[in-house]
Amino acid sequence: MRVRIVFRVKNRGGYVPFHHQHLLAQLIRETIESEDNEFKSYNLFNFSGLKGQTKISRQGLHFYSSKVTLVISSFHEKFVQYLLGKLFQKDEIQIHQLWLIPELVEKESSPELGEEVKYVCISPLVLVNPELDSYYAKKFVTPEADLFSDLMYEMTMSRMEESGYYSAEEIQSFFKFQIVPDQVYLKKIKKDDKKFARIYTITEGKTKYELRGYTFPFVLYATSRVQEFVFQCGLGAYTHKGFGMLDLANIDPVKRTEVYELPSAQNY
Repeated sequence: MRVRIVFRVKNRGGYVPFHHQHLLAQLIRETIESEDNEFKSYNLFNFSGLKGQTKISRQGLHFYSSKVTLVISSFHEKFVQYLLGKLFQKDEIQIHQLWLIPELVEKESSPELGEEVKYVCISPLVLVNPELDSYYAKKFVTPEADLFSDLMYEMTMSRMEESGYYSAEEIQSFFKFQIVPDQVYLKKIKKDDKKFARIYTITEGKTKYELRGYTFPFVLYATSRVQEFVFQCGLGAYTHKGFGMLDLANIDPVKRTEVYELPSAQNY
């Protein structure tokens, strides 16, 4: 289930850091841990950064649109409903120096995904968990190398297995997996002397880790069930911390949305 939360901006010009996923992750975690519930340790979800009309300064991203959106996705519809219910109980939400008022929710229709799908990255892709592999967490691996696909495949199969939605036999059948980056995009990035891979910092408990995130369009060759998993739950490591969210390339997501009626507040 993928939804787009629309917020009204209370203070136009308010700003957040350029990479503010950690603040959104903190908001989500605090929201679902605010009381005893079945989702306190749930991690099988992902989300985008805030989207709206912005200007960049040394302070970060300043939002000048009247509204901003946040995409949240998970296989578990009840989790999404619970999170939405708790967020919409708040009169306003502060993200760094930006104040937001929850306004409405739009649900994205589920596209039919084949075995060849072109994606764009809404948030950076992380190859491995730095707690388990500190070397490849930070080292640059070119997306054109088989190693990039191999590491992403291992992470994806590990997450699918941990989800509990797939049997061991099914996991073994998902051997088809190859990421092919958009060569035109990579050449243009190189020509313009820009970067598509950056170092980010995350915190686990009291420990800080540095990891490399990649943002580029690519085609994923995989079975339709693997495609559905990465589209709904994200690709790579730390999706619950705002990494690895994908969207379909060359398709306007707004055109496949409809207003979503939240369940009765008494359910929360």
